[in-house]
Amino acid sequence: MRKKTKAIVQKVKITGMADRGRSVGRAENGQVIFVENVVPGDVVDVLVLKDRKGFKEGIANHFHSYSEDRQQAFCQHFGVCGGCKWQNLAYQTQLKHKEIVVSDAMKRIGKVQIGEILPIVPAIETEYYRNKLEFTFSNKKWLTKDEIARGVLNYKNVLGFHRPRAFDKIVEINHCYLQPEPSNELRNTIRDIGIEMDLDFLDLNAKDGFLRHLLLRITSLGQIMLIVSFFKEDKVKRIAFLDEILKRFPQITSLHYCINSKENDFILDLDIFNYYGKGFVEESLGDVKFRIGPKSFFQTNTKQAVCLFDKVVEFADLTGNENVYDLYTGIGSIALYIAKYCRQVVGIEEVDSAIEDAKENSKLNGFDNTVFYTGDVRNILTPKFSKKHGKPDLVITDPPRAGMHADVVKLLLLLEAPKIVYVSCNPATQARDFNLLSDKYEIVKLQPVDMFPHTHHVETVALLQLKPKKGVENWLNWLELSKK
Repeated sequence: MRKKTKAIVQKVKITGMADRGRSVGRAENGQVIFVENVVPGDVVDVLVLKDRKGFKEGIANHFHSYSEDRQQAFCQHFGVCGGCKWQNLAYQTQLKHKEIVVSDAMKRIGKVQIGEILPIVPAIETEYYRNKLEFTFSNKKWLTKDEIARGVLNYKNVLGFHRPRAFDKIVEINHCYLQPEPSNELRNTIRDIGIEMDLDFLDLNAKDGFLRHLLLRITSLGQIMLIVSFFKEDKVKRIAFLDEILKRFPQITSLHYCINSKENDFILDLDIFNYYGKGFVEESLGDVKFRIGPKSFFQTNTKQAVCLFDKVVEFADLTGNENVYDLYTGIGSIALYIAKYCRQVVGIEEVDSAIEDAKENSKLNGFDNTVFYTGDVRNILTPKFSKKHGKPDLVITDPPRAGMHADVVKLLLLLEAPKIVYVSCNPATQARDFNLLSDKYEIVKLQPVDMFPHTHHVETVALLQLKPKKGVENWLNWLELSKK
């Protein structure tokens, strides 16, 4: 039976950025096509790999012309490791297209009027901006086409990043531009220590090995946290390995380890043991200090987090007398950042360890006007909860990528806080929630912030205000419900 020939769509003008490093263009008939390994401004023939209802997916088969905004990628691993997929696009052009992504989401999904969409806040640093990175040990190396042609074997102990869609093979990273030094020196030396000591790197297919995973935090205060995951316990080898790391890197502030024999690299559900130093590292956002433990969530771009939180403070426009609810508070980063500007902050977060961090960091900074609760926002935020803590003058919400649950949106509509500041890492779900809130709220302004240069990701901060003459009746209904 003859194999079906894949279609080729000719002279597609690439017009915008999409997710997963893809770009988007349109065929002559107007059909949307998502294309890999091109940038906005390219004109290409597209080999269609998937033909779905309403759009196609494919790869560039031939370039008719290249975008004027193309530039030379600065990393030797570009196009191989799967990260920083927009290095070959001028940074100012990246920002322009992120603004378009936000604007389009508001129009197509939100279908609401935005008072003002402000120009995107560019990243302070476009290289070495992450405070946290994770790497994987493997006895199988991902090979480039050139290496395959030269007959290079992939059986080699490496430490690096997972190759997209090739989870059992790891791209060996020599120099990464995401995290400041001594990140590269640490990673490469730790790999060499493992090889020198003849330790087994993980064989994912055989489910065997000793060295598995490495998590590295480097704070702006110069403190270093290292978490080593071993696939199985071998006390003698483990102690020798960790001691050798400390011998070569005495500047490490906090060294931890765990044993992970699961199918995945997720370690937050495991016991993590402190081997050396303090059980935490310290970081600061503005004048607020944070202690970050091995299981703590913290913004990975420290400098840009300050820009983001400053926008929250600006949009909140607090006078010092406000009662504030902070939904999805995490370790209380935003709650503690604004605590000095208001009368009280009440934070809600479903991860228990994060709330413990929030309480400890509140004490560390001497705040006595913060209250934190563990639980799902949709279960905690009830009429009785509001009766206990008072109606909020402001709600800050920073939900995960999936956005707010519909039940939470209903509660906010019933609660009717005068203002909502909505922080989002996903313009699409934020726009959906805007639509759900639009019966009672108007979106006054929206601020995109670039937290992750050379990726498609963009954060947004929005100010929502309660529409006039909608508050009194429903607030009475809220009070009535709280009595039940």
